[in-house]
Amino acid sequence: MTSAQFDFSPLLPAGLPAPAAKWAGLAKYSFIGGNNDPDQVPVDGLIEAVNAVLKREGKTLATYGLASGPQGYRRLREFLTTKLKRDAGINCVADDILIVSGSLQALDLVNATLLARGDTVIIERDTYQGALNRLTRLGVNLVGIPLDREGMRMDALAAALEDLKRRGIMPKYIYTIHIGSFSKSIAPALRVGYIVAPWAALSRMLALKTDAGSGALEQMVLAEYCAPHFAAHVPKLTRGLRAKLDTLMEALNEQFGTSAEFEDPKGGIFLWVKLPDNVDTLKLYQSALAAGVAINPGPEWSTDKAYAGSRLRLCFANPSHEQIREGVAVLAEVCRKEFGVPARIANVEKRARS
Repeated sequence: MTSAQFDFSPLLPAGLPAPAAKWAGLAKYSFIGGNNDPDQVPVDGLIEAVNAVLKREGKTLATYGLASGPQGYRRLREFLTTKLKRDAGINCVADDILIVSGSLQALDLVNATLLARGDTVIIERDTYQGALNRLTRLGVNLVGIPLDREGMRMDALAAALEDLKRRGIMPKYIYTIHIGSFSKSIAPALRVGYIVAPWAALSRMLALKTDAGSGALEQMVLAEYCAPHFAAHVPKLTRGLRAKLDTLMEALNEQFGTSAEFEDPKGGIFLWVKLPDNVDTLKLYQSALAAGVAINPGPEWSTDKAYAGSRLRLCFANPSHEQIREGVAVLAEVCRKEFGVPARIANVEKRARS
């Protein structure tokens, strides 16, 4: 804008989050967010799906909800009933599913339905930043439970529940409602998610979903593509992601040696990495970004900021194998310069650079 801009600041209510920074593009070596492998997006199949479904049902775009009602495109919900039974052991019908605009909207709807300021919820200690931020803004008390390879540690959960009971606090939820999306299985830019719950809960959420429906074309295309192709697409995607994870773990072992600790994850597109205690990953994030490497510092993904202070989350799906190797090498050099570690690379001692 060339004219003098209006000052909105006096009109802003108290309690707003800090303003967002202007997007400056992806870093040269980007290990952040949930961006997926661009080579694994089934572009040709999606093009065929677009053409087929629009030729057959394109005129239904003239109606809010595609004549399927406010819960979302029925053929997509019917596909999800099959998928959920096969992959998650969830027995449900199409009317138990609400299509939403990604899992973030699902979180918003679940929280708005169940929570009030001052409530207490139990969550995994190391978890999704989007969930943590939303609960914090709602003024909810978070009880983080340490994890093992199976999820929440049952001994820690039992101890937390006993402590809350002793203090007369009833947590609002631990795990209550199943939500999901197509972000990791098809493409994150297709903002389509879903909630699975009985009508008594869905009807409350639907009353809060005031956007007149989530993206109709995305729902139509996903239903058209996924019904015949999803079962074959996911194993192929998984193999490609596994290869990238192997590249990342090899690069970390080569560049950081024993300074980087991690476990081989069962799935997903992220690696949770522990660096030596003297490494502050919030500071490392700033220095690494200046060098062209974007990482997620651990404290932003944990209820225990001190525990996560030397940890970081790396997304390996989007960068190429070459970018993964180069990016980890740059990150190791930055970490050595700032914190003196790692001192070993490829089993060769190196002096920490000042």
